[in-house]
Amino acid sequence: MIEKLIIICLFTATIHMIETLSYSVRIAGVRTARLATALSLFNILVIVSRTANMIQAPFAGSLIDEAKRTENLHLVKDQFRIIIGSASLGTILGALLIPTFVFIFARAIIHLEQAGSVPQMLKNIATIQKLRQAKQHVRSPRWWMLARVRMGGVPKRLLLINIIVSAIYTVGVLAALYASLLIPEHSSAAMNSSGLINGIATILLVLFVDPKVALLTDDVLHGRKDPALINKMVATLTLSRLLGTLIAQLLLVPAAYWIMLITDLIG
Repeated sequence: MIEKLIIICLFTATIHMIETLSYSVRIAGVRTARLATALSLFNILVIVSRTANMIQAPFAGSLIDEAKRTENLHLVKDQFRIIIGSASLGTILGALLIPTFVFIFARAIIHLEQAGSVPQMLKNIATIQKLRQAKQHVRSPRWWMLARVRMGGVPKRLLLINIIVSAIYTVGVLAALYASLLIPEHSSAAMNSSGLINGIATILLVLFVDPKVALLTDDVLHGRKDPALINKMVATLTLSRLLGTLIAQLLLVPAAYWIMLITDLIG
């Protein structure tokens, strides 16, 4: 069971690391004046994230099956808290990698423009010489980056809503699985009810977060606002995402009872 939990944590950390790095794509896009290309190129990493998510879900579900089989139901909550903790660690790792990622990703955008396609670009950069030079592109994070979070320009409401969205997304599937233990008579319905939680996050993300981030990015790209604003925004979104994963620890049980209540009414 420990090995299985470690695997789940690794996949969870990978997912949240990539989601955190997605914020910095806009920095690379603005710096190279090729935002659309940057967002398209990032889809390669999105595939990795989605694959990790597909593999993680059955593993997490198997923890429930094993807990029922061994009658160690009390261990599930602790295991889920460890998984949520790995989401926080993945977010921190992603934050530390942002400077390196921005530099490498900006170069990848230029390589893609020269190559004309992703397969050709990968072929061009996957050489022994290029791989040996990779360590030269590593950039260490600087403490002064944290100061950007305290500076103005980024709406405080964006910070608050992104905290809520991140917390809900972090806990949604796990809360549904935990709810299936609380109502064994409706366990199947509960396990497939993560949308009752994630749906709220999706609405908030689509209505309030994504449009504001896009407007701020366009303002910087077209010179209407200071380029430093994009850095502040990324720092703010990264911090709010980390806070959201931490708050998810508090939401696990209430979210599970929310799903249990709705599922019980439906059933």
